[in-house]
Amino acid sequence: MCGLAGVISTSGTALPPETRGTLLKMAAAIAHRGPDDEQLLLDGPVGLAFRRLSVIDPAGGAQPLTSPDGSIVLIANGEIYNHRELLAGLPGVRPRTGSDCEVLLHLYQARGLDFLAEVRGMFAFALWDRTRGTLLLGRDRFGIKPLYLHRDGTRMVFGSEIKALFSDPGTPRGIDWAAALADPMLSATPTLSGAPPTSWFQGIEQVPAGTVLEIELANGRTRTHRYWQLPTPGGDSDASDNEFAAAYRELLASSVAEHMTADAEVGLFLSGGIDSVAIAALAARTASLQTFTVLSGSTLVNGDAEHAHRAAASLGLTNHQVLFGTQDIPTAEEWKQLLWLLETPLCGPEQFYKAGLHRYARAARPDLKVVLVGQGSDEFNGGYSVGLGGGDWADHEESLRQMARRRAMIDRPELAAWWEHSELPLVSDRALTADGRYALDDPYAAYTSSKYRDLQQYNCWHEDRTASGSGIETRVPFLDHRLVDLLATIPRHRRPALLLDKRILRLAVADLVDPVLADRPKVPFFYGEGRRHAFTTMVSMLAQNGDALLEEALAAPGARTYISADAARATLRRLEADSESAHVDFLLRLVNLGLLETMATDLPAPPVQHSYTVPTALPVEDWDASADQLAARFSAAPGTDIDPDRVLALAPEVLIAHAPALDDGWLILVDGAIEYLVDPQESAPWLAVLRAVDGVRSLKEILAAVDCTLKDVQEPLDEALLAGLVRLGEPADVAR
Repeated sequence: MCGLAGVISTSGTALPPETRGTLLKMAAAIAHRGPDDEQLLLDGPVGLAFRRLSVIDPAGGAQPLTSPDGSIVLIANGEIYNHRELLAGLPGVRPRTGSDCEVLLHLYQARGLDFLAEVRGMFAFALWDRTRGTLLLGRDRFGIKPLYLHRDGTRMVFGSEIKALFSDPGTPRGIDWAAALADPMLSATPTLSGAPPTSWFQGIEQVPAGTVLEIELANGRTRTHRYWQLPTPGGDSDASDNEFAAAYRELLASSVAEHMTADAEVGLFLSGGIDSVAIAALAARTASLQTFTVLSGSTLVNGDAEHAHRAAASLGLTNHQVLFGTQDIPTAEEWKQLLWLLETPLCGPEQFYKAGLHRYARAARPDLKVVLVGQGSDEFNGGYSVGLGGGDWADHEESLRQMARRRAMIDRPELAAWWEHSELPLVSDRALTADGRYALDDPYAAYTSSKYRDLQQYNCWHEDRTASGSGIETRVPFLDHRLVDLLATIPRHRRPALLLDKRILRLAVADLVDPVLADRPKVPFFYGEGRRHAFTTMVSMLAQNGDALLEEALAAPGARTYISADAARATLRRLEADSESAHVDFLLRLVNLGLLETMATDLPAPPVQHSYTVPTALPVEDWDASADQLAARFSAAPGTDIDPDRVLALAPEVLIAHAPALDDGWLILVDGAIEYLVDPQESAPWLAVLRAVDGVRSLKEILAAVDCTLKDVQEPLDEALLAGLVRLGEPADVAR
């Protein structure tokens, strides 16, 4: 993880000498990305700035890198994992440094614009071809490493982060409110989008993932070279389930081994889910990693913290349980610093936890510069297949079809009524897809395309930024294109066997992982069970000091046009009384937009100058022995404050639904998504209570009506109260 920035003239003239001052400011804005070195180059039409985090060849890998004849100049952020293999395929080439990125120079000289076809890694780069008078800007296949640009007709500026571009006086600094509000990720619209990712800011573009832009310095003419496309799912392989799993295991093991390569300490963020546990199991065969886990009210309730502890113990790895307590509420200034680091309105609880985890890891392990994470597995391994359906692949596929149909209706609104006004639509999907833009016959293909966008817009974006604030490089072994290419060969009729609930991954590592961990269902990081802990933190932050953050955001010029101030204030008051509502996300995102607009106008100090609170870790030797102590840190002891005379009600966003196809079970849905399955045999008393909850009767009355005692349902009731699925209101006699 390094930082690059630059200014180029696209009018055939040299840059003026004062460009050096701009380059220095651009480098300072992203100094946090590269604390180990700074280099500038200003020569004719090209100015380059580079900040280095030395992970490979600390002594000799300084940049810019230059070809032996001086004709090619390169600055690059990222890692080329197969650089030795690539160099071996270039006869006569003798590298001048130990830098993994140097191979890009030699590949370009040998193969021209096709030089990235065999490269495995994460990267963003600027390559100046002095002979041809061109500058190349490129990114890896999944957009793991960022690169932004702005052009005005005579110049172009680019950088690893948007704040670097703002150091140039000619770059606009306005939020693109219309585009932001229409983005499905911001509004959480249940649709599948294949639109290019947005930068959120006016006049700022992203270099597309899997693409090289070739810019002619004489006139700014730009050619786009797409060197990789996301493969369309649905092959015709006749391999067995075990053969697919074995091939996946081999590729994942290779990817993990490559991602472990570093001349610095490597750590792992361990959640207790199968993704990070699989990486830990494969890495532990050759190295002893330090692992880091978020310990919050949310991860305590949903089991992530416990399972991460048990996974590390089973693999012989050290686990740091990093504590985020109920009082750990960011101040307004701390939130703005985090938001400025992230540069996205999607900054929320996950980013708050991840940034803190990185700060702790770097403080506890000063030599640690690389962290492995499990991002990218859910998107291509079927990680959301259970949550986006009723539990089987057919339900999942139908949910995806509805989302794809909704997206198609946006472009064909005149046809929407045929689906909106009829339980059994009389018009086929072909009416929506006649122009060929949407493939509703295979919605899973549309889904993977949408997830590819999400990775660039959200997952890779925030993993890069939360790490960069602590001078750490995040690596994502699941985003090795060989894995994605393999998954695309799974025939459509084999998806239920291999992709439902990430079965291919579970099969692949079954012999390395404790069965309890291998089969553990996916749980959200902080949504679902225990989400009230994360949401309460965000609401408390927004409401502190007289709603200071909210009022600052509402004062932004764009906010005065696009946000209903009275509704925003009223929403915050309601959230204080009911902090479990998903409206926390929506309000926070609008507040973030307003704050970003204000900060872009009056630039804050660079992130490297910010001071941050470093969380502490809670030593846990024996989870079972510590369970009561841990529960007490985040809430009162279970059951101690239950008053049976109080009215018992479901949370407004909770729905109980019968699922005859699932062994006559019952589903608990939160905001329309399936979160839990209640087995009528194993949990009969609890199911009876749930079905009897009407928001009118007291708990005592409900227990009497279903003929059971509080002791019969104590444990699931405690969990449901802690998770916010049910709540106790006023005493029944007062409520009536």
